Amino acid sequence: MANALKLAPIVAFLATSNAHQAKLFYCDALGLELVGEDPFALVFDAAGTMLRISIVEKAVIAPYTALGWRVSDIAAATQDLRSRGVSFERYSGMNQDETGVWQSPGGARIAWFKDPDGHTLSITQFS
Repeated sequence: MANALKLAPIVAFLATSNAHQAKLFYCDALGLELVGEDPFALVFDAAGTMLRISIVEKAVIAPYTALGWRVSDIAAATQDLRSRGVSFERYSGMNQDETGVWQSPGGARIAWFKDPDGHTLSITQFS
């Protein structure tokens, strides 16, 4: 096999120290389908990508965005997520609009939010 990973699907990973809260957040707030659960992980279908939320004693949180989604309409996506209880982050020095969306110099529009463990997640509408 010339390139074993070229056509292999990605599996995304995060960690949680509270599986119950993570399950509620990823199912109810984000609307992802739970496709598997065992003592080691929660497994979600994220538009065909497997998202494994490993169950750990203490989740280590990266100081940057750990996972993001590409959306076609960020205004609709932020409104939907807000209606499901998601709060968007605000960062000083960034010119975010009233909904928390920032426009990058390249034209992409981005909003950030956190999961119950504190992982930074994002939604992006590319121009």
